[in-house]
Amino acid sequence: MNARIAVGFLSAATAALAGVLAQTPAGASSPVLINDSQIHAISTTDGGASPLNTDKTVPHWFGQAQDPQNGITYGYNMAGIDPSLNASVTVPTDVIPLNLVVGGMAFNGSDRVAGLLASPLFQPEDFSTTSAASDASLNRGAGGALSPGNAGVQLVDAQMRSQFNKAGTGYHLTLATPVVHDAIVVPVSSNHGVVMQNPRGILFADVGLSWFQSEIGNLLNQGYIDPTHLPIFITNDVVLYSGNNIFNCCVFGFHGATRSRNGNGNQGVQTLAWASWLSPGLASQWALQDISGVSHEISEWASDPFANNFVAPWQTATAQFYGCTGKLESGDPAVGIGFSAGTNTVDQGPAPDGVTYADGTYHPQDELLLPWFMRSAPNTISQPTQTSSVEIGRYSFLGDLNPFAALRGPATGC
Repeated sequence: MNARIAVGFLSAATAALAGVLAQTPAGASSPVLINDSQIHAISTTDGGASPLNTDKTVPHWFGQAQDPQNGITYGYNMAGIDPSLNASVTVPTDVIPLNLVVGGMAFNGSDRVAGLLASPLFQPEDFSTTSAASDASLNRGAGGALSPGNAGVQLVDAQMRSQFNKAGTGYHLTLATPVVHDAIVVPVSSNHGVVMQNPRGILFADVGLSWFQSEIGNLLNQGYIDPTHLPIFITNDVVLYSGNNIFNCCVFGFHGATRSRNGNGNQGVQTLAWASWLSPGLASQWALQDISGVSHEISEWASDPFANNFVAPWQTATAQFYGCTGKLESGDPAVGIGFSAGTNTVDQGPAPDGVTYADGTYHPQDELLLPWFMRSAPNTISQPTQTSSVEIGRYSFLGDLNPFAALRGPATGC
């Protein structure tokens, strides 16, 4: 990725940079300027495992579906219980705030815990309608009818119920009220992270992906998380870069699984998720703020808890930085596409450039559903589209509100 910053951007950012530097703590490094064209919101996975029936891990079930285009039957594990049973499962969760110190500046995940717990990820919400959704330019667009029958439920519950046309039934996948752990301070050396500043004057931490995943692995190996729980590591305005290029960014989250090193014969498979709370205006896309990254990872955890569900390779222009992939990662095709939900009181003021990018709501990301990956057409598996369609069922949670035709029909190959 080209690390050169355009001259026009430098002149536009000078005033904001001067204000930021005046507030930078003594001894802190000057931020590195980055253009919006260099901020690519992506997620990844961390590890992967195939659980045995005897392993301790989160509740899950096994299903199969045939791709009619290649005739192959793909197996998959998903969190919770088989939807055909119309039963309810609650998964214990742990929230672990990470307070990173980068370039002499603190980026405290602990500052975002209250906002996270108050969000539709853990609080019941009405998903039958939404006040706004991303338009084709990834700006704030019109809302409308969303998911009938999904009122008074959490986000991941609504998405899973929609995925299997179980809205309004007794089927539920619920996250328990989390155990909130004490914040863990993570010093980041200059070899592994820098402070960045975007065109709107917002500062964020850019940290090495491999190094950060090793830090998460070291924390999990301490054995203080029960493998039947989902640990959610939360950071604040922290993204990750690949390799040695700080401009090869910006990973905002990952989920994964690892086989426990502890257990004394009663081994566990530990699933996990990490994502960053994103300040409004950190990215240029309207929906990439607050819980967008966290919702992406939790939804992917639900549909692929062990990071080992594979499908026929797919590719889409809405997620070009993922290339051609054969993973059942429900959030990746819709990265940057989201909608409004609930009432958000966090980070509602103006950014350093004086413009307010928040709108008083949370911004969950849209998620692709199983029939999209399995090329099912017509789709008789998921919730019907808001308006009548020859495909019958929707391919993403947003259904008709998703502005991209490639996500309103089955996946295409690459």
